[in-house]
Amino acid sequence: MSDKIKYEIEFVVRASPSLLYQYIATPSGMSEWFADNVNLRGDHYTFIWDGSEEKAKLLTKKNDDRIKFQWAADEGEEYYFELRLQVDEITKDVSLMITDFAEEDEVDEGKMFWENQISELKQVIGSS
Repeated sequence: MSDKIKYEIEFVVRASPSLLYQYIATPSGMSEWFADNVNLRGDHYTFIWDGSEEKAKLLTKKNDDRIKFQWAADEGEEYYFELRLQVDEITKDVSLMITDFAEEDEVDEGKMFWENQISELKQVIGSS
């Protein structure tokens, strides 16, 4: 298996950090924009899209700050995906920082996936 490449993307979102955190860190919030349905059992999330399931383990979670997952397929590897809130101290703009990993030839596809999902998130919270 070839090594995956880490990439980060920043999205400015017009919402308070505490509201945004509810959408990135709760199954009910994530099911409104990230997947068709999200289930949580213990620290294991199940994301459902069009009938297919992907499982991920919660690695870390810090209230109103960040949440980090690892796909079940990446268990034992250093790969993860993280959604982190960042507030500009001067402008108070809120950014959602996405860190993810993909195969070299799938990085653009991964970025497009996140752009589509974050566009959906912005519509749900009225930030588009």
